[in-house]
Amino acid sequence: MSQKRRPDVASLVGIPVAIGLILIGQALEGGHVQSLVQLTAALIVFGGTLGAVLLGFSQQDVIRAVTSLRDVFSAPFEGAEPLIDKIVGYATRARKQGIMTLEDELAAEPDPFLKKGLALAVDGTNPHVVRDMLTLESHSLEDHEEVPARVYEAAGGYAPTVGILGAVLGLIHVMENLNDPSKLGSGIAVAFVATVYGVGAANLVFLPIATKLKARGRDAAARRELIIEGILAIQEGLNIRLIEEKLRGLAVLPPAARKGSRPAAKAA
Repeated sequence: MSQKRRPDVASLVGIPVAIGLILIGQALEGGHVQSLVQLTAALIVFGGTLGAVLLGFSQQDVIRAVTSLRDVFSAPFEGAEPLIDKIVGYATRARKQGIMTLEDELAAEPDPFLKKGLALAVDGTNPHVVRDMLTLESHSLEDHEEVPARVYEAAGGYAPTVGILGAVLGLIHVMENLNDPSKLGSGIAVAFVATVYGVGAANLVFLPIATKLKARGRDAAARRELIIEGILAIQEGLNIRLIEEKLRGLAVLPPAARKGSRPAAKAA
């Protein structure tokens, strides 16, 4: 679904704050930023992590993970309130002019999930079938949306281990050159910096990105849940005030409570 988006200030500020404060702390201890710039360590850690991710996921999954960064650093302008107002508007028209009149709105509806729900309602599909179809599609979309988060979670798990591998390789290089003191410094630097890159990338970048993508997925699932309940309420011909109150009440529920209500609603 295409929505106008706004920058997510928290995400845009988070990474610079984390890395910046760490570097400031290092500077206060007398360290230098140059000491953390090691091309060899970067190749080992990030190259090894990328290779492991490519082995564990398909090319399409990795590409989707990269493109999903847009969802990390930006968020949709539209929240629950505009969606509720839109559904209430459809319900008002259906109640006053008949549900068949909503067919005229289908072509202009930009949300494919809401559009499908309205089409099922207009076609007179049994409400239980509508719930089953939309819920099944929502769950499938939810699984699809979780893939990028799993990619970054995997990268967050691989990076520290590859960093340790880089540290071991650096120490091997040191041991091989014990008779040449001029080469000891670079080997030790690679060893320690590789560990820093691995642990830092995992805990400051990859895992936080996965967490944010999961949050975005929960928001999208909650939005679809509102749509499902709204479509069913329109089919039932509920009072407009009741529909609005029901959707607003559902919108403030935490995701766990909202999901927990699905089986009971379905059984009803």
